[in-house]
Amino acid sequence: MDLELSDEQGLIVDTVRKFVRNEIVPLEADMDPDASDLDEENHERLASQVKQMGFYGLDIPPEYGGPDIDIVTRTLMAIEMAQHRAGLYNACYGVFGGAGLAQLFEANEDQKQRYLFPTLRGERHGFFGLTEPSGGSDPARAIQTTAVKDGDDWVLNGGKIFISGADRADYGIVFARTDAAKGRGGITCFIIDADMPGFHVRRIVHTLRSTSYATELQFDNLRVPPKNILGEVDKGFAIANDRLSRQRIPYSAGCIGVAVKAQEMAIAYANQRTTFGDLLATRQAIQWMIVDNEIDIRTSRWLTLAAADKANKGQPYRTEAAMAKLVASEAGGRVVDRSMQIHGGYGMTKDLPLERWYREIRIRRIGEGPSEVQRLIMARDLLGGSFH
Repeated sequence: MDLELSDEQGLIVDTVRKFVRNEIVPLEADMDPDASDLDEENHERLASQVKQMGFYGLDIPPEYGGPDIDIVTRTLMAIEMAQHRAGLYNACYGVFGGAGLAQLFEANEDQKQRYLFPTLRGERHGFFGLTEPSGGSDPARAIQTTAVKDGDDWVLNGGKIFISGADRADYGIVFARTDAAKGRGGITCFIIDADMPGFHVRRIVHTLRSTSYATELQFDNLRVPPKNILGEVDKGFAIANDRLSRQRIPYSAGCIGVAVKAQEMAIAYANQRTTFGDLLATRQAIQWMIVDNEIDIRTSRWLTLAAADKANKGQPYRTEAAMAKLVASEAGGRVVDRSMQIHGGYGMTKDLPLERWYREIRIRRIGEGPSEVQRLIMARDLLGGSFH
């Protein structure tokens, strides 16, 4: 793997970096520190700029109108896009667009007309319903939501937990058990509409994410027609699993972006803050924290780009994606923590983005599969059939 950026990648990275620093960061100076959305006027203005740059619709395949950007370049962009206060969970406030529920690219033509294309146009919004109260770390075996065939339809009963955006969605994809005897092979993916009788959603308590609610879903004899089965009966978990590995790469990149910015702030502060007659930068304790930050950042970056490179070449990359997610999420938290320590009391204030990053990056060790599960994924690949 060539770690040097190509001329095209260098230009793209520089363009995104300038956009974040010149357009996004200045707006945040006048926004609530926990804000998650831009006002409509600024959102439309910046989205128009992104479209002119040719970057709108990131993660949408070119055949559906998205930019032709490989996953390595996409990873480099994600690192830059996260370098602002809300960047960890709302990179550039969504003005680069996105693919929405990427699983819908595997839908049939009728489903694409009803769900995918309206989503790509921004007319409809969906949610991803996988995690259940019985367990999220092993979703295939933890799924207790059932789907029982009744005539041509399927009747869903059960619930989901910690589902993002379901309270504002028009539809969602939900995974339910259609054959209890088959384990991972007995799960089916259904597309449900939010106005279907028997679908209930409620907000639960705030998580550590700023101004963000998780939701709880309940299905009470929710009747779903066969035309709303995504993929094949009993083969739904593959739809979830294939996308999860790929999504872990830009997810890791977001952790790196926040860490890069926190390190940049820590270095600047250490070079201007004076204690006991000398700069913080002259103190060995501070120097070591800065060095440890850099080691964490570079390690995370190399592992994440290695995963992206293998994915880009069509090679198996599940272990690499799991390793990138594990290392980047944990290392990013350490970098932010050290940077707050270097800033002292100022690091605890909402005047700086550090305290928001500190809260939100903690979730990254759980989201997209907790650190323990990433270790299990790697262990299975390394040890082969030695255990289950």
